[in-house]
Amino acid sequence: MQIEGKNIVLTGAGSGIGRALLELLAQFPARILAVDQDALRLEDLPAGQAHIEKHVCDLGKPEAVDGMFAAALDLLGGVDLLIANAGFAYYEKIETADWAHIEQIFRVNVISTLYALEKMQLLNAGRPYKVVITASAMSYVGLPGYALYSSTKSALHRFAESYRFELEDPNKLMLVYPIGTRTRFFGTASAAHPAPQTWPTQSAEQVARAMLHGIQRDSRSVFPFGAFRLFLALPFLIPIEQAIEAWRLRKWLQR
Repeated sequence: MQIEGKNIVLTGAGSGIGRALLELLAQFPARILAVDQDALRLEDLPAGQAHIEKHVCDLGKPEAVDGMFAAALDLLGGVDLLIANAGFAYYEKIETADWAHIEQIFRVNVISTLYALEKMQLLNAGRPYKVVITASAMSYVGLPGYALYSSTKSALHRFAESYRFELEDPNKLMLVYPIGTRTRFFGTASAAHPAPQTWPTQSAEQVARAMLHGIQRDSRSVFPFGAFRLFLALPFLIPIEQAIEAWRLRKWLQR
């Protein structure tokens, strides 16, 4: 898909991968609705050729997703490209039964994303469009401390594998699988103290460039860290990585 002239909705646009991608998209003659739950993060928008509008909402609520699309139709005139990037993680050892805790992360990371995808399908019936979802390397490899987060990203991955068979053009859906990215992610994953950073890592700018390239090439899957494919091809490495992260979790719990 070409970016020029497109109407784009980008969630999680105020920080991290979303902000890095917004800065790249701003260089194209396009119309963008930058969405974030924190209005302060949207105060200083990047300069460029794009016309950028702001929208603040909590995507964990269906009415907020409806409102986001209503704003996009009002301000942009339509949505050709939805980049569902918003999401968050818990870093924790699960020790209690907390329904609300589980529901919150699935609402934002999974339900909101799939609901928005369904709305894109209805909105663009009979015309080309694209949906991009920021998944995670943890869609493939579950890591200790991230049980709930890994399960949300795995859910998106399995949905995409099945849903593409329903599409006349499977390239309408692209999933992105970043490894640990140097953003606020690790600092906010736990209310106690920052989560240990997984290794290796990559920058938000690296992920954003890979996402943009994938959109332009109409890719179905994007792996911003190329060596991750090799990691998956050598399955004996996975339990080693999981053992290392289990050790990191034990050390973290002792703090």
